[in-house]
Amino acid sequence: MPYHIGFEIADLGDNKPEIAILSGEPERTGKIANTYLQNVKLLSKYRGLHSYLGDLTPKQSILVATSGMGAPSTTIVVNELIQVGIKKIIRVGTCGAIQSQIQVGDIVISQAALCRQGAANDIAPPEYPAVADPFLTVALAQTAQKLGVAYHLGITASVDTFYEGQERIISSANPHLQSHLIGITEQYGNLNILNYEMEAGVLFKMAGVYGFKAACVCAVVAQRNNQENIILADKDLAVSRAIKVAIETIGN
Repeated sequence: MPYHIGFEIADLGDNKPEIAILSGEPERTGKIANTYLQNVKLLSKYRGLHSYLGDLTPKQSILVATSGMGAPSTTIVVNELIQVGIKKIIRVGTCGAIQSQIQVGDIVISQAALCRQGAANDIAPPEYPAVADPFLTVALAQTAQKLGVAYHLGITASVDTFYEGQERIISSANPHLQSHLIGITEQYGNLNILNYEMEAGVLFKMAGVYGFKAACVCAVVAQRNNQENIILADKDLAVSRAIKVAIETIGN
């Protein structure tokens, strides 16, 4: 049995899933499973990494799993999901927008990631491309368009830290950034990067090295050109839109 996720292939029944939705929050994982799946089975809560098995259709079961926060935890969960037979992973997360045209409540679908993550360097060298599966990514965009969800398709900045690495000063306990991080948000904006988040880059590198398909859709919960804080009033709606896009894409 894989040590961290707390379940093995034998726990997945006869109709074994090949697709997993991956979320950083255990609460979001449970919401996805209990809202959209039938015959839901809790597989494990070990270390807060809640995982559920359920039927999206009578013929298709899927896993909904928790990655935890950041690249190191994601590498462990993804490695073990591949061990139990998963061949396709869609990350459903949250992010902060860097481009001014992206509004809180929109979603961002990542084509690729600028991967500034130490854990990813254990998977592949820094110059190894962190790219999403093109077909799965296009399918997510087509679903968003069909549902009328405002979406943006482009490059994501995946970084290791929520505060310093995303140039947060006002909302951080540490107001003193290292020099290479001062102005990094403006720099990334000039590179036409759409958003900050913390898991997509390492997920994409693992997909390339391990040979599975990966994609990422994130709800925009902060507009970083305006302020550092997450807009909690709009978070639930934005997350629900991202989940719906992922679920509808898998169902099709």
